[in-house]
Amino acid sequence: MTILKAILGSMLLMAPADAMAGNGGGAPGGVLELVRFRLVAGHDEGVFLAAAKGTEGLLAAQAGFVSRRLVSDGKGGWLDMVEWSSLDAAQRGAEQVMAEAAFAPFMAMIDPASVQMEHLPIRWQMGD
Repeated sequence: MTILKAILGSMLLMAPADAMAGNGGGAPGGVLELVRFRLVAGHDEGVFLAAAKGTEGLLAAQAGFVSRRLVSDGKGGWLDMVEWSSLDAAQRGAEQVMAEAAFAPFMAMIDPASVQMEHLPIRWQMGD
């Protein structure tokens, strides 16, 4: 237990320094959009991932877009994590992509009743 406390203490002491560093840690800022959902029953994961890949160009073209990760819990749950430069950029980007026909195949496979979305301010990050 003492070793664990020492490791955690060291991590806490290093975190503020890393946040101030150049490439080793990012400065606070930006927003992480988290969208939890499940697929509509009967949809194939491979087809869904192909539809997600079909949204790459559209999403990347949005002002303020930084990065995206789509992950699965292996039990039917999904998490779409999109990093934006600001909450305003996230909201504008969402409005624009939802209005595009190219985004429809991706959205059609998501069970709307399962969608939970939140925007969280990024306070600290490490790496790219």
